[in-house]
Amino acid sequence: MASSVNKKEVEHSHFKWTSKTSNNNEEDDGKSKSNSRKLHGLALVFRLRSLFGKNSNKRVMIGTLFGNKRGHVHLSFQKDSKSDPSLLIQLATPITGLVREMGCGTIRITLESEKREKRSDLALVEERVWQTYYNGVKCGTATRMECGDKERKILKVVEPISMGAGVLPAVADGDEEEVIYMRSKFERVIGSSDSEAFYMLNPDNNGTAPPELSIYLLRIL
Repeated sequence: MASSVNKKEVEHSHFKWTSKTSNNNEEDDGKSKSNSRKLHGLALVFRLRSLFGKNSNKRVMIGTLFGNKRGHVHLSFQKDSKSDPSLLIQLATPITGLVREMGCGTIRITLESEKREKRSDLALVEERVWQTYYNGVKCGTATRMECGDKERKILKVVEPISMGAGVLPAVADGDEEEVIYMRSKFERVIGSSDSEAFYMLNPDNNGTAPPELSIYLLRIL
């Protein structure tokens, strides 16, 4: 397979996020767990809101979620479409799982890193290992990674796309799997040296609805 991807081969027909079907025979203990998760999620929301006040620094960045159909989610944030990622993280969840979750409503991904005294001067986005929570539910660990040739090729192909989702042909030599991607502008809010947030910007809701996807970076004691 050629090492580069012809942009004409990109499938521009955007797919829709698929919705989950509810289980009508859900047991009472399942409902109890669901309620517990909701309460955990609400507590997390109030905690996060307290970290990002009116004096927070804000800027707009380009965010891309991508991954092979049977692979994990890669999360990239760029200052502009041509720059290398300021932050590139591999999440523990499969890309198909995130697609399904987004079909059910808003998603809050919280990444928590342990604060260490000897590394107090390390920038938050330079932390390497993160505990991951989806809507308040613990979901494995995430790892910061360097942008390699494969990741750079994917970001190059989607460079002209400001917002959208779709499927790309395999981009790496010897890689037979297609790549699922979602790309949008995000508002980056810096609350402190230990807290940042990325909110997906949706021009269709005119600011009247919460963002479909919010990502929080926290460094905790």
